[in-house]
Amino acid sequence: MCRHLAYLGPPRTVHDLLYAAPHSLHVQSWAPRHQRYGTVNADGFGVGWYPEGAADPEPLRYRRAMPIWGDASFADAARAIRSGCVVAAVRDATVGFGSEESGAQPFRADRLLFSHNGAARDDQALLAGMAAPFPPDALDARAPVDSAPLFAQTVRTWRGTGDLAGALVSAVRRARELSAGRYNLLASDGDVIVGTTAGDTLYTLRGEGVWLASEPFDDGRGWRQVPENSVIVATREHTDVRPLG
Repeated sequence: MCRHLAYLGPPRTVHDLLYAAPHSLHVQSWAPRHQRYGTVNADGFGVGWYPEGAADPEPLRYRRAMPIWGDASFADAARAIRSGCVVAAVRDATVGFGSEESGAQPFRADRLLFSHNGAARDDQALLAGMAAPFPPDALDARAPVDSAPLFAQTVRTWRGTGDLAGALVSAVRRARELSAGRYNLLASDGDVIVGTTAGDTLYTLRGEGVWLASEPFDDGRGWRQVPENSVIVATREHTDVRPLG
């Protein structure tokens, strides 16, 4: 129901990461090439980034309820924002949920950025089984969208263990116990990017940096599709793919 992307590597401008490629996330908002569910991602967008040399380790974030193509001012500002770690998403809202800004991802808590591409068949089951207790200081866990309980579960586990990959795997497993659905999750703590494939596509590319993306943003030969039912963990040096279990 969305397209999302994460980057880790040498600092790049947000404009380069989201707008410059021929099939960039910006283009995917109206013309995705590999989207299985929905046809356009016009219900909001968001980008989170870890600022270079900042004393505050928490990421910054920009979100809007409008389509990314409608915000020309951010496209200009993105030329001046540089980061070595970025998570971004364009949204196609799940049926039954609005397109207000609070539903746009990535969600944020402490150093964590989080995005969900998919939908739960029974969102009330996820809310009842995963949302409470709400993690302190994680307001996005209360957003009126089916991604919020997944975020709540991820934050609780990650804060308790420090294991981001394990937190995403735990969230997917618990969600599947409660409801059928598609649970492609993407997250970063600024040092690693992690994604799951649970019902939708995810690709990876390693060059001068590493990307995880719902679909390739160009026709280069370096892209590799992540197998279904996998978790992928990418650092600046290595990429590891293993079964969700």
